[in-house]
Amino acid sequence: MTLEIPQVYRYHVFTCLQSRPEGHPHGSCAQRGANSLYDYLANSLEKLGNPDIAKTVTGCLGFCLAGPVMVVYPEGIWYVPRTREDIDEIIQSHFVDNTPVERLIIVPRS
Repeated sequence: MTLEIPQVYRYHVFTCLQSRPEGHPHGSCAQRGANSLYDYLANSLEKLGNPDIAKTVTGCLGFCLAGPVMVVYPEGIWYVPRTREDIDEIIQSHFVDNTPVERLIIVPRS
Protein backbone atom coordinates (compact mmCIF):
# COMPACT_ATOMS: atom_id res chain seq x y z
CA MET A 1 0.00 0.00 0.00
CA THR A 2 1.32 3.43 -0.95
CA LEU A 3 0.49 6.35 1.28
CA GLU A 4 -0.76 9.31 -0.75
CA ILE A 5 0.15 12.60 0.88
CA PRO A 6 -1.66 15.64 -0.46
CA GLN A 7 0.44 18.61 -1.49
CA VAL A 8 -0.70 21.60 0.57
CA TYR A 9 1.26 24.26 -1.34
CA ARG A 10 2.67 24.35 -4.86
CA TYR A 11 5.81 26.00 -3.45
CA HIS A 12 7.07 26.43 0.09
CA VAL A 13 10.00 28.80 0.64
CA PHE A 14 12.18 28.45 3.74
CA THR A 15 14.37 31.49 4.38
CA CYS A 16 17.20 31.55 6.91
CA LEU A 17 17.25 34.54 9.24
CA GLN A 18 19.87 33.13 11.61
CA SER A 19 21.72 35.84 13.54
CA ARG A 20 25.07 35.25 15.22
CA PRO A 21 27.43 37.61 17.02
CA GLU A 22 29.76 39.71 14.88
CA GLY A 23 32.96 37.79 14.16
CA HIS A 24 31.42 34.33 14.57
CA PRO A 25 33.39 31.92 12.34
CA HIS A 26 30.25 30.71 10.57
CA GLY A 27 28.82 34.18 10.00
CA SER A 28 25.07 34.34 9.54
CA CYS A 29 22.44 35.09 6.94
CA ALA A 30 21.14 38.00 9.02
CA GLN A 31 24.55 39.68 8.91
CA ARG A 32 24.42 39.43 5.12
CA GLY A 33 21.07 41.18 4.70
CA ALA A 34 18.62 38.28 4.90
CA ASN A 35 16.08 40.17 7.03
CA SER A 36 15.42 42.94 4.52
CA LEU A 37 15.34 40.42 1.66
CA TYR A 38 12.83 38.30 3.55
CA ASP A 39 10.65 41.34 4.25
CA TYR A 40 10.72 42.15 0.55
CA LEU A 41 9.91 38.54 -0.35
CA ALA A 42 7.00 38.44 2.11
CA ASN A 43 5.55 41.73 0.82
CA SER A 44 5.99 40.69 -2.80
CA LEU A 45 4.30 37.33 -2.24
CA GLU A 46 1.44 39.05 -0.41
CA LYS A 47 0.95 41.38 -3.41
CA LEU A 48 1.06 38.38 -5.74
CA GLY A 49 -1.80 36.89 -3.77
CA ASN A 50 -1.17 33.26 -4.68
CA PRO A 51 -2.34 30.97 -1.84
CA ASP A 52 -0.31 28.11 -3.36
CA ILE A 53 2.97 29.74 -2.23
CA ALA A 54 3.96 29.57 1.43
CA LYS A 55 6.88 31.19 3.19
CA THR A 56 8.55 30.22 6.45
CA VAL A 57 11.36 31.86 8.41
CA THR A 58 13.96 29.42 9.71
CA GLY A 59 17.02 29.44 11.86
CA CYS A 60 20.26 28.07 10.49
CA LEU A 61 19.92 25.96 7.37
CA GLY A 62 23.56 24.90 7.65
CA PHE A 63 25.24 26.80 4.84
CA CYS A 64 26.10 30.03 6.62
CA LEU A 65 29.04 31.13 4.52
CA ALA A 66 26.88 31.08 1.37
CA GLY A 67 24.15 33.23 2.95
CA PRO A 68 21.67 34.58 2.68
CA VAL A 69 20.10 31.30 1.60
CA MET A 70 16.61 30.05 0.94
CA VAL A 71 15.32 26.67 -0.16
CA VAL A 72 12.19 26.06 -2.23
CA TYR A 73 10.20 22.86 -1.91
CA PRO A 74 8.98 20.50 -3.24
CA GLU A 75 11.99 20.65 -5.58
CA GLY A 76 14.57 21.32 -2.86
CA ILE A 77 16.19 24.11 -4.88
CA TRP A 78 18.63 26.27 -2.90
CA TYR A 79 18.94 29.94 -3.83
CA VAL A 80 21.37 32.67 -2.79
CA PRO A 81 19.47 35.91 -3.44
CA ARG A 82 21.52 39.07 -2.91
CA THR A 83 19.18 41.81 -4.09
CA ARG A 84 15.51 42.69 -4.40
CA GLU A 85 15.88 42.12 -8.13
CA ASP A 86 16.99 38.55 -7.39
CA ILE A 87 13.84 38.06 -5.29
CA ASP A 88 11.70 39.50 -8.11
CA GLU A 89 13.33 37.11 -10.57
CA ILE A 90 12.76 34.08 -8.31
CA ILE A 91 9.10 35.02 -7.84
CA GLN A 92 8.44 35.60 -11.53
CA SER A 93 10.54 32.83 -13.00
CA HIS A 94 10.20 30.05 -10.41
CA PHE A 95 6.82 30.68 -8.81
CA VAL A 96 4.89 32.16 -11.74
CA ASP A 97 6.60 30.66 -14.81
CA ASN A 98 7.70 27.38 -13.12
CA THR A 99 11.30 27.85 -14.26
CA PRO A 100 14.07 27.84 -11.63
CA VAL A 101 16.57 30.72 -11.77
CA GLU A 102 19.79 28.85 -12.59
CA ARG A 103 22.16 31.74 -11.90
CA LEU A 104 20.99 31.95 -8.27
CA ILE A 105 21.01 28.21 -7.51
CA ILE A 106 23.67 26.73 -5.27
CA VAL A 107 24.44 23.16 -4.35
CA PRO A 108 25.07 23.33 -0.61
CA ARG A 109 28.09 21.54 0.75
CA SER A 110 28.92 21.23 4.40
